[in-house]
Amino acid sequence: MEILVLFHSRYGTVYKMAKEIAAGVNEVEGMKARLRRSEEIAPMAIIESQERWKDCYETLQKEVPVATLDDLSETQGLILGSPTRYGNIEPSLGNFLETLGPLWISGTLLGKIGGVFCSTSTQHGGNEATLLTMMVPLMHLGYTIMPLGYCDPEVMSTAKGGTPYGPTTVAGGNDDEGPNEVELKLCRVFGRRIATLAKKTMG
Repeated sequence: MEILVLFHSRYGTVYKMAKEIAAGVNEVEGMKARLRRSEEIAPMAIIESQERWKDCYETLQKEVPVATLDDLSETQGLILGSPTRYGNIEPSLGNFLETLGPLWISGTLLGKIGGVFCSTSTQHGGNEATLLTMMVPLMHLGYTIMPLGYCDPEVMSTAKGGTPYGPTTVAGGNDDEGPNEVELKLCRVFGRRIATLAKKTMG
């Protein structure tokens, strides 16, 4: 059984979180993470004008396949990760979700387990708002939403990231502050939590 970890990452922060979540999924016996990314829609001229964005783009091109509809239909759960854009999902991920009409109409995703995670630049950059808005299309598609909750005591004590809605980090204005060790630990806990529930309900 597999859990799809689908994300977008511009400078690498969300990718770090996605890999830790995938590691948590893989810790559950009989479960495997399928790591995928949304296809970048920004013009290459803009990507290439920013060295860190260009480096991350090239890394992802080599290491992570672009998601397809089959990735959702073939897996037993979805963990969706995004940087925040004004309290909402990043556009390339939003575009991908717009293509899922056939799966919605067929009911293919009904009852599968879903969860969300995100990164913001600042403490009040909209991390919880982003998580909540990301949950809405998953609910329309039929996913049963699993939050991080307070399943780990460090959700109560994190200085910046965490949240009971799902893992988050505050990456800083230059995207160089996160995720820290606690936030990465919560990502791994979240991966295990989703995989464990999927195994019970979909197995």
